[in-house]
Amino acid sequence: MRLPIILIVIAQFLGCTLWFSVNGVSVDLTSRWGLIPSDIGLLTGAVQAGFIMGTLGLAISNVADRFAPSHIFLCASILGCVANLLFAYQATGLTEGLVYRFIVGISLAGIYPIGMKLIVSWSSNLPGVGLGMMVGMLTLGTASPHLFSGLLLSADWRVTLTLVSTLAMVGGLAVLFIGEGPFGVKQTGTIQWGSVFQSFKIKRFRASAFGYFGHMWELYAFWTMVPWLVASAMTESSSIDVSLWSFAVIGVGLLGAVWGGIKSQKWGSGRVAFVSLLISGSVCLMYPLIEAVPGVAMCALLVWGFFVIADSAQFSAISSKSCPADMVGSALAIQNSLGFFLSIGSIMILTSWVDRLDTYVVWLLLPGPVLGLLAMRSLLSDPIPEAENSV
Repeated sequence: MRLPIILIVIAQFLGCTLWFSVNGVSVDLTSRWGLIPSDIGLLTGAVQAGFIMGTLGLAISNVADRFAPSHIFLCASILGCVANLLFAYQATGLTEGLVYRFIVGISLAGIYPIGMKLIVSWSSNLPGVGLGMMVGMLTLGTASPHLFSGLLLSADWRVTLTLVSTLAMVGGLAVLFIGEGPFGVKQTGTIQWGSVFQSFKIKRFRASAFGYFGHMWELYAFWTMVPWLVASAMTESSSIDVSLWSFAVIGVGLLGAVWGGIKSQKWGSGRVAFVSLLISGSVCLMYPLIEAVPGVAMCALLVWGFFVIADSAQFSAISSKSCPADMVGSALAIQNSLGFFLSIGSIMILTSWVDRLDTYVVWLLLPGPVLGLLAMRSLLSDPIPEAENSV
C-alpha cells in the first residue's frame, strides 16, 4: 500500500504548487503591475477566499464523500491549471488577478482535503506519518514557486506560473491513474446537505478543530510575510537571494511535517500538535527582539518554518479518527474551510499594519497559538490511539 500513498503525496505536491505561485513572483509582479505590499496580501487572500468557498461547498453538500475523490482531484487540477495560466497571460491588473486567484483557491479545495481522503482510502489505520508526508508536500508545493523564481533563467515571471500550472495538471492525471484505495467508503452519489455539522457534537473533534483554527491564524499569514521578513533581516540581499531563502524558510516545513508524523507514533498526535504550536508561538513572540542580528534572525525563521506546520497533519489525523468513516472528507473540508477563513483575517491584518509596526507586526499572530493551545489542552490527556502507532 505504500507506493500508492507515496504517489498521492507527490501528486499533492504538484497540485499545491498553485497555492503561492504568485507570491513566488511577487517582486516582479509588484514592479510590472505597480502593486504595493497590501495588494500581494489581497491576491493571497483571494486564494484563501476561493478555498473557503470550495471547501464549504464540498462539506455542506457532502460531495466530498459522495463522489470518487480521484475524479474530484482531477477536475480541480484542470480548473487550477487553467485559472493560473489565465492569470499569467490574460490578467492586466489587480482586479482581474483577484478573480483568477479566487478560482485557483476553489480548485485547491478539490486537491488538499480530497488528497487527505485518498490517503485514508489507502490505509486502514489513518497513519500520522502518511498525513505528515501529505502536509509536507503541501508545504513544499507552497515553497516551490520561490525556488522556481530564484533558479529560472528567464526574466519573464510568467514562465514560473506556466511551470506551476503544468505540474498541477500532471498531479491530477497521476491521481486519476492511482484511483481510490480498498479502505475507502463506497460513494453513493447522493448529496446529504448539512450533515457535516454533526461532527462538531463530538468533543474530540471540537478540540482538534479549534486547535487547528489557532494554528491557521498563524500559518498562512507567516508564509505570506516570509519574503518580507527575509528581506528585512538580510537588507543587502538580491531578489534572487530573498527568493531562495524564502524557499528554505517555508520548505523546511516539509521536514517539520514528517517529523510530526514520526513523533506521533510515540507521543500521539495531540501531544505533537501541542508541542509544535507552543514552539512556533514562542518563536513568534521572540522574533522582533532578535531580528536585528541577521544570522540569528534567519535561524529563528528556519525554526519557525519547521514547527509552524508540524502540527497541521496531526490535527487532521485526530479529526479523521474522531468522525464516522462516511464523513471524513466532509469533516476535513469544513475544518479547512473555517480555518482558512480565519487565515484571511490574519493575512489582511498583517499586510495592512506592516508599514506601521515593522517586524513587531508578527505579534498580531500570537492570539492564534495562545487560543489554540487552550482549546486543545484536553487532547494531552488522551491515550495514544493505536492508529497513530502504525505507518
